Amino acid sequence: MTSADLQKYKHVQSLAKETIDFLKSFICEGVTEKEIREAAENFLHEKDVKSFWYYGLGAFVLVGERTTISISGREYLATDTKVQNNDLISVDLSPEIDNFWGDFARTFVVENGKVIDGEQSKFPEIVEGIKAEKTLHREFRLLAQADMSFEEIYTKINTLIDELGFENLDFNKNLGHSIVKQKDDRVYIKAGNATLLGSVDLLTFEPHIRKKNGKYGFKHEDIYYFEGGRLQVL
Repeated sequence: MTSADLQKYKHVQSLAKETIDFLKSFICEGVTEKEIREAAENFLHEKDVKSFWYYGLGAFVLVGERTTISISGREYLATDTKVQNNDLISVDLSPEIDNFWGDFARTFVVENGKVIDGEQSKFPEIVEGIKAEKTLHREFRLLAQADMSFEEIYTKINTLIDELGFENLDFNKNLGHSIVKQKDDRVYIKAGNATLLGSVDLLTFEPHIRKKNGKYGFKHEDIYYFEGGRLQVL
């Protein structure tokens, strides 16, 4: 990957991050999955994003107990499910500019009708979920090495998820994938994948987890790459 290409990826990812910041003020009690998806995609269009690489889906939005759902974007449909006064919302964005992808997801916590800092929630399950995602990303950055296989890091992180009292909700038990030019060329952080992490230019880490016997699903996604042998966030 050239430095010029890296900058293009950073630009697209920065637009996804701006969209998440915008949604912090847009999401409130009463808005629906459909409205959140539309607002996110319209915001990206205004930033000159003309297409979405994930089956044409710019924003994969789930509200409330639907945050535990894990399905392919080919099957996803936003619903009229409304955000409640106290609720959880996950948003996964897939912008694309000139075949350079962004991929960014965050979980929003709503209390008293508006988005708050999740770690300040009055609900223990939500605080634990938000903190668990941060722990997983921190450990991923510490553990991942360029000469480690996708399967090795999968095994280490999946073990940690279990130790934290959570379960992996992904329908294929994946934890992320490479960033490429064609969807079908992605390789995944999963069991049985001997591909070395350092052999791909960029990869996502996106654990989708639920506290064992919990009500909500949590997702936090970033794109990573190796620079000077160390993992960096795009």
